[in-house]
Amino acid sequence: MYGYNGKILRVDLTAGDVSIETLDEAFYRRYLGGRALAAYFLLREVPPRIDPFDPRNKLIFAVSVVTGAPVPGANRFLVAAKSPLTNTYGEAEAGGFWGPELKFAGFDAIIVEGRAEKPVYLWIHDGEAEIRDAGRLWGKTTKETQEEIRKELGDSRIRVAAIGPAGENLVRYACIISEGKYANGRGGMGAVMGSKNLKAVAVRGFMEPKFYDESKLRDLARKFNERMRENPGSVSRSTYGTAELVLPLNELGMLPTRNFREGVFEGAEKISGERMKETILIGRKGCYACPIGCKRVVVAKEPYATDPDYGGPEYETIASLGSLCGIDDLSAIAYANQLCNAYGLDTISTGVTIAFAMECYERGILTKDDTGGIELKFGNKDAMLRLVEMIAKREGIGDLLAEGVMRAAEKIGKGAEKIAMHVKGKEVPMHEPRGKVGVGLMYAVSPVGADHLQAAHDTGLEKLPDVYKPLGILEPMDRFSLGPEKVRAIVYLQMWWSLLNCLCMCLFTVAPHPSGVFTVDDVREIVNAVTGWNMSLWELMKVGERGITMLRCFNIREGIGRKDDTLPERLFEPLPSGPLEGRRISKEELDRAISLYYEMLGWDPENGVPRAAKLYELDLGWLVKLLSENEA
Repeated sequence: MYGYNGKILRVDLTAGDVSIETLDEAFYRRYLGGRALAAYFLLREVPPRIDPFDPRNKLIFAVSVVTGAPVPGANRFLVAAKSPLTNTYGEAEAGGFWGPELKFAGFDAIIVEGRAEKPVYLWIHDGEAEIRDAGRLWGKTTKETQEEIRKELGDSRIRVAAIGPAGENLVRYACIISEGKYANGRGGMGAVMGSKNLKAVAVRGFMEPKFYDESKLRDLARKFNERMRENPGSVSRSTYGTAELVLPLNELGMLPTRNFREGVFEGAEKISGERMKETILIGRKGCYACPIGCKRVVVAKEPYATDPDYGGPEYETIASLGSLCGIDDLSAIAYANQLCNAYGLDTISTGVTIAFAMECYERGILTKDDTGGIELKFGNKDAMLRLVEMIAKREGIGDLLAEGVMRAAEKIGKGAEKIAMHVKGKEVPMHEPRGKVGVGLMYAVSPVGADHLQAAHDTGLEKLPDVYKPLGILEPMDRFSLGPEKVRAIVYLQMWWSLLNCLCMCLFTVAPHPSGVFTVDDVREIVNAVTGWNMSLWELMKVGERGITMLRCFNIREGIGRKDDTLPERLFEPLPSGPLEGRRISKEELDRAISLYYEMLGWDPENGVPRAAKLYELDLGWLVKLLSENEA
């Protein structure tokens, strides 16, 4: 066995038992890890149509065959479950050091089921695991939880993935935080963890797996370091972090502003990566074996003083809690980011939900009687900060907003549904589809709800550097096009990024992401240097397609289908001003593109159900019976 342990840890919190299951080489070669591994077990073991907070829902932590290899980007881990936000398959990835540590502790995945009677945490180390009492940790922030566990176990190098009060209170978009700053952010995985009374998973290990060709891996890492210094995208990502996107997107009219009513924010420069570097930035952090160092470390001053242990805001956070809420105070945004990391809240869903509430207030749909006297206007930074805390604690109107914009809008009524920015219940990320319509298609068909990390964006396809060509994408295409050539590109790119989610590799290190240094062929070489399998690019792409199709089957089983593959009403309306004035997404064009997308993937073009022939072709014949039972 090269690159993997062959073992997964099973944890039954109801019974208080742990056990170890072994998997064979064929399983790892077919699924690799990450997304495909998690989907396999969720499809086979989670009963259909259960509530996500049912103890029978399973929470899966997974790495891949390449996790922990000494190359940049092979450091992420995935957490998956049925999502309480969307009722679809849910997954969230994070970088840092927790994923490699799980691998070194002797396991490739953890499958958690049931619910503990009282708060507990898992302690995993060198092939062993135990369930420990966490009563004194309940109610503590993610940083406090990490510090207490490290103190109790007497090791400051233990890696801890924890929930905060938001997960304990079942906020539907609660996340899981490690090291204070690495977030498994989206879809409510922290809420599922809280529903199981599981406060944290602590890991430590010294059982580093063997790699087939360590010399090749060292050579690939050296090449990465050399190329990185010459790649403008990775240099910019290292210098400014993801906040480098603020000014370019604003100039293009694609910086989401005031709940997506506009695409240009007058305060963009004040919240940019350049301004952060000049003011509150004190350092950079990276992930295991990666030199890019894209994570920010900031210290803001009173009245919004921040703790550098909580890192600093990413682009998505700056836009969702900044421009989307009409706020141009970078220190206030940094403090909001700290609150989200401490309480365990997804910053994207938090910002979108608050912006939604602000627009409801300005329209008179919500009043001061509803908000508890808070003047919830766009630009009110103190109101934004107050709502972050109220959501995490489910206090006052925060209890309603903790349900996410879809459920909140349904309860509020009065036309609130028309301004709720979500797909399948998941709040829309900070990328404006009216300026890159392939992203709109990606949002609509995404198996996990609105997600900007399902495929590369149209802006790259418009410039089309050579890195796209190994994927069969040979000619540039207009970012406003949604014709067959764009649909084909999205399908291929989604397969590629799905593969990276199965490998738990960082998108920022791999082409065609602008900061990516590793080429398509480099990824193939990494997999083979780790495993010795001599996998072809064709075989790897099939793993990515297998992952997409398994997720679709999970959602079909849960009653999620064609009717749910759509976009918020606002995105079908024209932008009122800026460089994209008058631009909108055509419902008719999107509908045609979705049918074509289905057909290209071997799914029924009417309803998006994968055909039996496609399932057999992907070596997923076991899913044919599952779908036929669903139809019955």
